[in-house]
Amino acid sequence: MNAALPNAAPRPAGELEQLKRLWDPPCGLRFITVINNNYIGVLYVGTAFLFFVLAGILALIMRTQLAVPGNDLVGPDLYNQLFTMHGTVMMFLFAVPAVEAMGILLLPNMLGARDLPFPRLSAYAYWAYAVGGLVFFTSIFFDLAPDGGWFMNPPLTTETYSPGINADFWLLGIGFIEISAIAGAIEIIVGVLRTRAPGMTLARMPVFAWAMLVFALMIVFAFPAVIAATMLLELERAFHWPFFDAARGGDPLLWQHLFWFFGHPEVYIIFLPAAGMVSMIVPTMAGTPLVAYRLVVVALVATGFLSFGLWVHHMFATGIPQLSLSFFEAASMAVAIPSGIQVFAWIATLARGRLKINTPALFMLGFLFIFVAGGLTGVMVAVVPFDWQAHDSYFVVAHLHYVLVGGMVFPLFGAFYYWMPYTSRHALSERLGRWVFGLMFVGFNVAFAPMHLTGLLGMPRRVYTYPAGMGWDTLNLVSTIGAFMLAAGVALFVVDVARRFRMSSEGNAGNVWNAGTLEWLPNGNYSNRSIPVVSSRDPLWSHPRLAEQVEQGRWYLPGTVTGGRETIVTHPISAEPQWLLRMPMPGWAPVLGAWFTAAFFLLLTFKLVGPALVCGAIAVGAILHWAWSLDPKPLMQRFDIGGGLKLPAYMSGPQSQAWWAMVVLMLVSASLYGCAVVSYLYLWTVSPQVWPAAHALPDARWPLAVAALLAASSGAMALADRWLDAPRRFGVAIGGAVACFVAAFALDLWSQRGQSPTESSHGAMVYLLLSLEGFFGAVVIAMAAFALARRMRGLLGSVHRVSFDNARLFWHYAVAQSLVGLALVHGFPRVLG
Repeated sequence: MNAALPNAAPRPAGELEQLKRLWDPPCGLRFITVINNNYIGVLYVGTAFLFFVLAGILALIMRTQLAVPGNDLVGPDLYNQLFTMHGTVMMFLFAVPAVEAMGILLLPNMLGARDLPFPRLSAYAYWAYAVGGLVFFTSIFFDLAPDGGWFMNPPLTTETYSPGINADFWLLGIGFIEISAIAGAIEIIVGVLRTRAPGMTLARMPVFAWAMLVFALMIVFAFPAVIAATMLLELERAFHWPFFDAARGGDPLLWQHLFWFFGHPEVYIIFLPAAGMVSMIVPTMAGTPLVAYRLVVVALVATGFLSFGLWVHHMFATGIPQLSLSFFEAASMAVAIPSGIQVFAWIATLARGRLKINTPALFMLGFLFIFVAGGLTGVMVAVVPFDWQAHDSYFVVAHLHYVLVGGMVFPLFGAFYYWMPYTSRHALSERLGRWVFGLMFVGFNVAFAPMHLTGLLGMPRRVYTYPAGMGWDTLNLVSTIGAFMLAAGVALFVVDVARRFRMSSEGNAGNVWNAGTLEWLPNGNYSNRSIPVVSSRDPLWSHPRLAEQVEQGRWYLPGTVTGGRETIVTHPISAEPQWLLRMPMPGWAPVLGAWFTAAFFLLLTFKLVGPALVCGAIAVGAILHWAWSLDPKPLMQRFDIGGGLKLPAYMSGPQSQAWWAMVVLMLVSASLYGCAVVSYLYLWTVSPQVWPAAHALPDARWPLAVAALLAASSGAMALADRWLDAPRRFGVAIGGAVACFVAAFALDLWSQRGQSPTESSHGAMVYLLLSLEGFFGAVVIAMAAFALARRMRGLLGSVHRVSFDNARLFWHYAVAQSLVGLALVHGFPRVLG
C-alpha cells in the first residue's frame, strides 16, 4: 500500500465543522440515546466502578464483622447475602464489564476507526447491564439477595433448600447480564477484525487489541456455559425438571462442571485485557517498544486456549477419578508458562528502557509483585494433596484476591491514570495518585497476606463469626485494618476523579506520556480527523509528524463523503481498505429495547408473567424497529476517501460486517447447545438406568420424518435465495420454509408425548432439547418474516440483501442444530442398544 499522504492539498473550509456536527451527541434528555464510543465507554467504565465501590462496601461490612471473635454486627443470614453479593457483584458486575468497557472506550481510536461497527449494540449492552445490575444490587436492601454463594451450587440453591426468590434473582439477573456481555463481545470481535486503520496488519496491532480479541472470543465460548447452567437450575426450581436431583437421575456435580467451565476461564477473561493494558503502559513508561511482541501475543492466545482445560481445578475435592485429577493438575501448572512469558517480557522492556516513576508506573510495579505472588500460590493449590488441605479455607480467599486484585484491579487503576488524559481535559493528580497507590498497595497486602496464615491455621471460608482462642484473632484484626486502608486509597481516587475529570467535545489533555499508539492522536467525538495508514506498531514514534497530518485531514476520510457517519472496513488480516461502512445515528430503540428486556427478566423473577410478557413484547418491538434501519438502501456509486481511492458504501455476504456478527452469534449458539448436549451425555453416564431402552423409543419413522421436514425447510430457504427478485415466488419459498420447520417441531414434540420432563433426568433433557429447538425455530421464523416484510416494501433484492443473508445463514444453523438434537435423542440410545 502506498503510504504517501492521500490529501496533500489543504482541506475545504467547513469540512471539519460538518464532521463535528454529525458526531456531536444529542442534547438534553435525548443524551440518553447517545451511541458514540467515547460517551458509552465512559458511562460503562463509571457504572462498573460504581459496582466495584458497592461490592467493596459489602466487603468492609464483612471485615468489620470478622475483626473480633464472637461479633454480632450482622447475623448469619445477612452475612450469607453479603458474601454472595460481594462475589457476584465483583465478578459479574465489575470485573468483566470494566475491561469490556475499556475496550469499547479505547479500541476505536487505538485501531484508527471512527467507532466500532455496531455502536447501537454497545448502547444496548450498556443500558441492559446498568439497569439490570442496579436492580439486582438493590435486592440486598429488601432481604431478597441471593445467599447461596457467588457460585450458587445445588442442592443448596434448589427450591427445596432455597424456597424464596433470592436464588431466582441470581439466576435470571446474572443470566441476563451475561447476555449483555456477549453482545459487547460480538461488537469487539467484529470491530478488531474489520475496522482497523489501513496498513494495521495483525502483526502491527496493539497488544491491547489482541488481548481484547482473545477476551471476546473466550466470552463467546465460556459464557454460554453459565447461561446453560442458570437455565437448567431455573427450570428445576420453576418446573421441577430434575437436572440436579440425584433421586430422579440428576447430579449436582453437573452444575459445577458447567459453572467452572465458565468460571475458571473467567479468571483469564478478566486478566488478559489487564495484561494487554500493562503491555501498552510499560513500553510508554520505559520509553522503548515492547520486548518480544510476538511471544506476548502467542502467550495471550495460549492462555486463552489453555484456560478451558482447567475447570476441574476447582473440583479437586469432589471425588473425581485420579486420572482426571492428574490431567487437570498438569493443565493448572501449564497455564503458568504463557503468563510467565508476559511477565519476563515486561521486565525485559523495563530493563531495556529508562523507567519514568509516576503513578501508572507504580501501579504496574505493584501489579507485578502482587500477581506473581498470587501465581505462586496458584501453583500451590494446583497440587492436589495441598488443595485438599487448603480447600474452602482462607488460604484460597487470599490466593483468589492476589490473582484477581493483583491481576486486574491494579492494572485497571494504572490504566485509569494512564488513559485519563485521553478522555478528559485534565490528567489526574500525580501527588494524589502516589498516595492512592501507597494506600492501596500497603492496604491490600496488609489485608490479604495474613489470610494465607489464617487459612493454614484452619479458618474456613464463609463463616460469619468464630470463637476466641483459635489463633485467628490478631490475623483477622490486621486484615480488617488493611481492608480499610485499601478503601481509603479508593476513596482518595474518587476524590481525585471528581476534582479533575472533565469531558469536552473540544479535545482532551493530549499525549502527556509521549506514547506511540493511535489513541493518542488528536481526537474528538468523531475519533480522528482523518484515518492514517499504519506502517509500524508504534506509529507516533516512527512518524513524529503523524498527529499533525491527521489533524490537518491529510489522510483518508478527512470529512464525510456520504453525508453521514462513516468508517473504513478493512481486510481482517492485511487491513487493506475494502468498503465504507455507514454508521447509524442515535435513537431511542436500543435504549428502550434494553430497558424493557431488563424489565422482562426482572418481572419473571417475581413470577409476574403477564407484565413480563408485555415488557418482552415492547422490547421485541423496539429491537425490530432498530433492526429495520440496520440494512440501509445501498448507494451504488463508489466514494473517494482520499488520494483517488474509491470504495463502495455497501457490501453483502462474507464482506459485510453483519455476516461476521452472525457467524459469531452462531458460535455463541453452538456453545450453548453444546453445553446442553454434554449435559445430556453426562447425565447418561451418571444415571444410565433412567435412559430408555431402544425398544421403548418412538418409532424410527417419526425422527426420519422430522429430519426430512427440516431438510425441506433448508431447501425452501435456498429457493428463496434464488428468487429474491421474484416477490411472489420468494414469499412462497419463505412460507414453505416456515411451514416445514413448524411441522417438524410439532411432529418431534408429538413423538415424545410419552415422556414426562419431571419424572427423570432423561425426560428433562429431552424436553430441554425440544425447548431449544422451539426457541431457535421461533427466532429464525421471526427473521424470515422480517426479511419477507422488507421484500414486500421493496427493501430487499439480489443486491440489497444483508437482512436475508443473515436470516438464511441462521436458518441453516438452526436446522443443523435440530438435526444434532434429533440424532442425540433418537439415535444415541439405539446405538447403545
